[in-house]
Amino acid sequence: MAGPESLRIICGPTGAGKSALAMSLARVHAATIISADSRQIYRGFDIGTAKPTRREQSEVSHRGIDVCEPTERYSAAKWAEGARGWIKESTAAGRAPLVVGGAGLYLRALVEPLFDEPPLDPARRDAIEAVLESYSVSELRRWCEQLDPARAHLGRTQLLRAITVALLSGTPISTWHAREPRADGLAARYLVVDPGAGLAARLDERLTTMLEMGWEREVEDLSHSVPADAPAWNGTGYRWIRRAVMKECSRADALAKVRIDTRQYAKRQRTWFRHQLPATRVSRIDPSAPDALERAMSWWTATDDGGVLA
Repeated sequence: MAGPESLRIICGPTGAGKSALAMSLARVHAATIISADSRQIYRGFDIGTAKPTRREQSEVSHRGIDVCEPTERYSAAKWAEGARGWIKESTAAGRAPLVVGGAGLYLRALVEPLFDEPPLDPARRDAIEAVLESYSVSELRRWCEQLDPARAHLGRTQLLRAITVALLSGTPISTWHAREPRADGLAARYLVVDPGAGLAARLDERLTTMLEMGWEREVEDLSHSVPADAPAWNGTGYRWIRRAVMKECSRADALAKVRIDTRQYAKRQRTWFRHQLPATRVSRIDPSAPDALERAMSWWTATDDGGVLA
């Protein structure tokens, strides 16, 4: 499928400016924004995930936000299933669906066939993850290079999952992907938002804004009700802010770690979007360019999937 029927997806590294551009497009075209963010799914984890504000959600219809509890495990397959429903709901209401986010695995699960995950013994899974939780990302990556090298470039949560599945099922996730397609994919065209060298400054500014908005107070409140091993704490930055709030490390050390982790995450996302998307269906845009909105509008109305914005 090509042309105006293709699903529109805005993606790119964290903090690049995807949401602001998507909001502008959604206001003009009466679209529903479907969040493809693997942390905005958790209720209560708001500031550190840069969720749209209540005002923004009142101005533009949003889906994929606050869909599960912080203690729940929420896979890419489950999100894709929900996203297909939100897309149909949006279309039925006469609103154009617009998928926005940086979770590459979520996007792949939506547009490509995905496997049915093998059943894993919960007790053995939890025991393995309890051991691996103390490992650094680099240590997990070395494990993954041996067990499932195709996924060794991913982030902490995906590395944990890849190692666990490989150990308990005897088969790497990448092999399951190839063997067990589950659902038909969707045709899509992509607008990759990336400010280039300006991203580092954007990330620093966003961190400052999050702190001013009360991120630490949010984490302190959440720590009273959300267990320390809840999946939601794996969101970039949250675990370090929690450690600082719990006096397990200094605030300065925590913020330094947040900056490092965020930049590393953005680097991994850039690599993924550079190599995993179909080049003929990708347009790229610097959100800080004077004509960024104009070019985004042109992308919206394009009727073919070829060509790349210069």
